[in-house]
Amino acid sequence: MSEVRSSVTGITWPGLPAPGGAALLALQFQLEQSQWWPEPELRAWQFRQLDVLLRHAASTVPFYAERLRGLWPSAGPAAPVSPERFAALPILTRAEAKDAGDALRSTAVPPAHGRQHDLQTSGSTGMPLRTAGTEVTQFFWAGLLLRDHLWHERNLQGKLAVIRSDVQLGVRDGWGPVTDDTFESGPLVTLPLHEGIDRQLDWLVAQNPDYLLTFASNAAALLVRAAERGIRLPRLRELRTIAESLPADLRERAQVVWGVPVVDAYSSSELGYIALQCPRHPHYHVQAENLLVEILDDRGQPAFPGEAGRVVATTLHNFATPLIRYWSGDYAMAGAACPCGRGLPVLERVMGRVRNMLRLPDGTRRWPSFLSKYWAGVGPIRQVQLVQHAVDHLEVRAVIDRDFTADETATLQAVFAKTLQFPYRIEVSRVARIERGAGNKYEEFLCLIPD
Repeated sequence: MSEVRSSVTGITWPGLPAPGGAALLALQFQLEQSQWWPEPELRAWQFRQLDVLLRHAASTVPFYAERLRGLWPSAGPAAPVSPERFAALPILTRAEAKDAGDALRSTAVPPAHGRQHDLQTSGSTGMPLRTAGTEVTQFFWAGLLLRDHLWHERNLQGKLAVIRSDVQLGVRDGWGPVTDDTFESGPLVTLPLHEGIDRQLDWLVAQNPDYLLTFASNAAALLVRAAERGIRLPRLRELRTIAESLPADLRERAQVVWGVPVVDAYSSSELGYIALQCPRHPHYHVQAENLLVEILDDRGQPAFPGEAGRVVATTLHNFATPLIRYWSGDYAMAGAACPCGRGLPVLERVMGRVRNMLRLPDGTRRWPSFLSKYWAGVGPIRQVQLVQHAVDHLEVRAVIDRDFTADETATLQAVFAKTLQFPYRIEVSRVARIERGAGNKYEEFLCLIPD
């Protein structure tokens, strides 16, 4: 059980949190109830908040002044927006949002929303986007992170190790602002992502953490090397992953090598937390209290469970840069209602961006799946990345300790031809390392064919 941090001298139990912590706990009280509502009830409350946001955007955001004209019936702005009229709004693409620039920013953010701050996406699409948030959007980000901690029943007094691109080597008391304001928490130790995998493993052994947070691709590389070196982390309870699409076999590998579950989160700089992993299942729950998320097929219709579609999101609380029916380029697979009983919509899988899709000569696209169990035994491979240069040309870039033999090259080509159903030219290249893209994100598959 986590101990509430008390801000009153001499009072340790029950804890009396500071105002910021009290507000976060008050939000948790509401989230604990709303997560169990049936989806129609959640949707009704979303549209209640959406109606306020749309009126604000139409009157204070230059870009939306024209775009939202005619949204309401002839009865005038007093009539609430209907789901049908909302679904008729055009989708806002990332390119449109980037071109709009400051025209997407409100000229009159309500003072109660607090200070504004700039948000910069990582640019992993090759198209970085600048938006703005407020203290309210930061508050919801913090509140949903706290929900994630509580969902997964983390011992907040344990040691958290973080390996990511925006940290330095360091140690501090407490896991960060979210827990500092609410619960007593243990030490946080950090290491920058640019350190080599062996250096990271040595550091993890020395730190012996209870929890590890890192990029999904970095976690995969750590697990491969840990298996080779026979390294286990005896206190580790959970491997948390962020920022990248989760490799399909990472959960199984984490159980085999370290005996721990993987807990993933789906977020973006401009939207905040989009979906959190269910505490009982490996799929994700959309954070419907903060975003209205649509999964749309190629016809613009809601995707059925098991069907992949565009992730189109509307921010419900960002009054500085409202993003209405915004598509960043991400795809996800819609899911059925969760057996856990939560009414929050389900994403079965987060798939990635358009450029992560394999293209075939007939013009079709599909999501590439190439589990490591099929190729990991073909020579001493440490890491691979697939790059599609043309509809009939695929390059397998492999980090390997030595050159491939002719037999290994042929085997690798055959493995990928079969797993990807790509009966065309497959080239195998030995590389010293796989370069990370914008935001230090690693992409295991890249399609470089221009649209």
